[in-house]
Amino acid sequence: MRDAATPLLDERARIRAILVGSIGNLVEWYDFYVYSAFSLYFADAFFPGGDPVAQMLSASGVFALGFFMRPIGAYVFGRIGDGSGRRAALMLSVLLMCAGSLIIALAPTHAAIGAAAPALLLFARLLQGASLGGEYGSSATYLAETATPERRGFYSSFQYVTMIAGQLLALVVLLVLQNLLLDDATLRKWGWRIPFAIGALLAVVALLMRRDLAETAAFEAARQEARRGSLRALLAHKRETATVAGLTLGGTIAFYVYTTYMQKFLKLSAGLGAAETTWISAGSLLFALVLQPVYGALSDRVGRRPMLIAFGALGTLFTAPLLTALQQTRDAWTAFALVCCAWLIVALYTSINAVVKAELFPAAIRVTGVALPYAATVSLFGGSAEYVALWFKSQGRESWFYWYASAAIFVSLIVYATMPETKEKSSLARDRI
Repeated sequence: MRDAATPLLDERARIRAILVGSIGNLVEWYDFYVYSAFSLYFADAFFPGGDPVAQMLSASGVFALGFFMRPIGAYVFGRIGDGSGRRAALMLSVLLMCAGSLIIALAPTHAAIGAAAPALLLFARLLQGASLGGEYGSSATYLAETATPERRGFYSSFQYVTMIAGQLLALVVLLVLQNLLLDDATLRKWGWRIPFAIGALLAVVALLMRRDLAETAAFEAARQEARRGSLRALLAHKRETATVAGLTLGGTIAFYVYTTYMQKFLKLSAGLGAAETTWISAGSLLFALVLQPVYGALSDRVGRRPMLIAFGALGTLFTAPLLTALQQTRDAWTAFALVCCAWLIVALYTSINAVVKAELFPAAIRVTGVALPYAATVSLFGGSAEYVALWFKSQGRESWFYWYASAAIFVSLIVYATMPETKEKSSLARDRI
C-alpha cells in the first residue's frame, strides 16, 4: 500500500497540476465574488428604491440564495468527481460558472423588464452557486491527492490562496474602473457589467487550461469500488460528515465577515468612503493571501488540530472586540490594521480546512464527503452571514451579530477540541495505490 501522493508525477508535473487545478478555482471565486464587490453599483438597477440599506439587503438576499444551490452542486459534482473523475468535475464546474457570469453581464435591468430582471439575476446566481458547490470539493480533493504527504498542508493551502486571489482580482477590477476608467455615474449605469464579462472570458481560459489536467492516482485506484459518491456511502461515514459540518460552522462565518461583508460594513457602519473601503479590503485580502501558504506549511510541522483550536479560541474571544473597534473607527489605516489582525486569526482555519476534510474520507467518497456537508453548512451560515448582519443593523441591533459570530466559532471550537489529528491519521495514507 502506498500513500495517495506517491511520486507518480515528478515534482515539476506535480506543481503544474496543482497550479492548473487551483487557477480554475481563482476564476470561479472571482466570478462568484465580483457580485459582492460591485453590488453597491448595480443594486438599484435590479431593486429600485430610495433606501440604500434596503437595496443592499435585497442584493445580499440574492447573494445568500445563491448559496442554497451549493449543496445541490456539491452532490451532483461529488457524484461526477467520485464516479467519473476529479478532472471531469473541475471542467464542468467552471463551464457552469461561465454561463452564470455571462447571463449577469447581459441581463436587462428592472427599468427594462420589471420584476423579470431580479428573477434573471437570481437564476444566474443559482447557476453560480451550484458551480461553486461542485468546485470546492473537487479542487480540495484534487490538491490533497496530488500533493506529497510531507507538504500536503502547504499545497492544499493554495485552494484558499486562489479563493482569496479571486476576490482580490474582483477588487482590483473595481479599483481600476473606479479610479482610472469610469466615473461613479457610468459605473452605476452600465460599467458594473464589465467585470461579469471579464469573468465569463476568464472561465473559458480556465476551461481550456484544465483540458490536459492529469487524473489523480487515488481516483484511478478507487475506480472499481462500488457506490462511489453515493449518499449511502457517505452515510457510512457519519462521524466524519458531522465533523466537517462542525469544523466549518464558525470558520465560514468568520471568512465571509472579513471578505464579502467587510466592504459594506466599513462603508455603512464605519462611515468610510467607497474608495477607502475598496483599498482596505484589497490590502487586507493581499495580507490574507500571503498568510495561507505560511500557515499551511506550519500545519505540516505542528499538525492541523492545534491550529484549528487556536482559531476557535482566539475567534471566540476577539471577534466581538475587533468588530466593535472597526465600527467605531473613522481612520482608514486603523481599520486596515484591525482587519489584518482578524486575518491572523481567521487564516488559522482557512489555510487548512480543505486538507483536513480531504484527510477524513477515503478516495471513493472523498469529493462528496468534502463537498456536501461543507456546502450545506456554508449555505446555512456562511452565505447568510452578510444578510444576517444587515438585518441586525436594520433593526438597530448591529452588535448582536458580533456575538452571533462569536457563538458559532465557539461551537466549532468544541469540535476542534474533540476531533482526531488528521495529519497523522489521514485516509489519504490508506488509499490503495
